[in-house]
Amino acid sequence: MLFSHAGAIRLLLTDITNVTSEDVITGEAPARYAKALIDLADDAKSLVRVEKDLTDIAAAFKESDELRRFAISPVFATEDKVAAMIAIAKAAKVSELTQQFMGTVTANHRAGELPMIIAAFNEMVALRRGSQVAKVTSASKLTAAQLTQLKSKLKAETGKTVDMEVSVDPDLLGGFIVKLGSRLYDASLKTKLEDLRLALKTA
Repeated sequence: MLFSHAGAIRLLLTDITNVTSEDVITGEAPARYAKALIDLADDAKSLVRVEKDLTDIAAAFKESDELRRFAISPVFATEDKVAAMIAIAKAAKVSELTQQFMGTVTANHRAGELPMIIAAFNEMVALRRGSQVAKVTSASKLTAAQLTQLKSKLKAETGKTVDMEVSVDPDLLGGFIVKLGSRLYDASLKTKLEDLRLALKTA
């Protein structure tokens, strides 16, 4: 063990256990948790490992409705929830640091925000490497050629390497949405139809 992960996490997170619901909405809380984890991973020289761990955890949250419901459920006692989340992390074979981080986040009643914390972590790591994370949501799965073209255009616009997190949302009806930092590019059919509806309404 390189150091007491649990103790270090508690120390780094001391000032963020009382963040408000407004902080969560604005993204401040996830960013502060993510920064604390990056600092810990740096100290342990395990940033690459933790990054891989979080990729696996994010995939688990994305694939499992049951896990998402459990993470936000107020029914379970905190200690039971912490034990369960650490057990899930162990089963996923993530590092001890990541296990303890998940336990601490859960103890602070923020397990449901883990996907947002992971997203903030990825954005911070990407910026450190001179790249940015683009969150691409499309109505149907984009082809490899389409993703390559989109990535090239985003790189040309930002002047930075762009890592893409891709998801599918059929409710968009067609097209796609790209969120890159504070910028949002909405080329979805759903939004175009809504704009048309509003234009006809005011005509």
